[in-house]
Amino acid sequence: MPHHRSAFFISDRTGITAESLGHTLLTQFDSLDFQRETVPFVDTVEKAQTLAERISAVAERDHLRPLVFTSIVNPEVREALRLSNVILIDFFETFIGHLELELGQKASLTVGKAHGMINEEKYDHRIEAVNFSLNHDDGVKLKDLDEADVILIGVSRSGKTPTCLYLALQYGIRAANYPLTPEDLDSPTLPKILLPFKDKMFGLTIDPNRLHHIRSERRPDSKYASMDNCRREVNEAESMFRHHGVPFISTTHKSIEEIASTIMHKAALGRKF
Repeated sequence: MPHHRSAFFISDRTGITAESLGHTLLTQFDSLDFQRETVPFVDTVEKAQTLAERISAVAERDHLRPLVFTSIVNPEVREALRLSNVILIDFFETFIGHLELELGQKASLTVGKAHGMINEEKYDHRIEAVNFSLNHDDGVKLKDLDEADVILIGVSRSGKTPTCLYLALQYGIRAANYPLTPEDLDSPTLPKILLPFKDKMFGLTIDPNRLHHIRSERRPDSKYASMDNCRREVNEAESMFRHHGVPFISTTHKSIEEIASTIMHKAALGRKF
């Protein structure tokens, strides 16, 4: 039976940084069961003290020291969480001093710079990229494809939509996607509407067994979800990619983050904000 351990991700803003870094570290201890809690907007000493009392109560209940990951800028707020009965991993304190020494200047210690709306122009660009991806999802809108940074193509349910949205939100990439229909796959050429944008295309494929499972949850006992149809569509899509020199990757065992990062690297795309 896995051992239980409490873990808190605490921040003076959204908690995304503390949660992401802390989660990355905890994934290396897969024999343990972590009870995770993210606590955002701890931006005053009073809030930190109240939270510290609650964490101390958890320590007494569990008879184990909770793991506390923080990304809090204000040193006084950070200090209020420094308890004897917790393990504190302070990302700011760990790294900021080394950077100040190397760069020869003091950090501004401004709250919210990582995930706040500090630069409205960059924020607006990210929102525009998200709107573009939503408007060009699943081939719904085929106009303005010349404005796309990348066009993902692949069979239905191969991961195109979530990847496009992640590319837009995380990197500001204008990502459109086009589902390859049975009619498209019956033709030896790329879909006519996409031919002018071949250099922007990137293919997604998936293991037929995994595709069969995903489609069966959506449309059980249908031709669309049948194993034979899934195998045929995947084979024909991959043949199309190879024949026309369209780069592609399998999404079968990759997270959305891994898929997006791979596309960014292989398609030589750069962050837009």
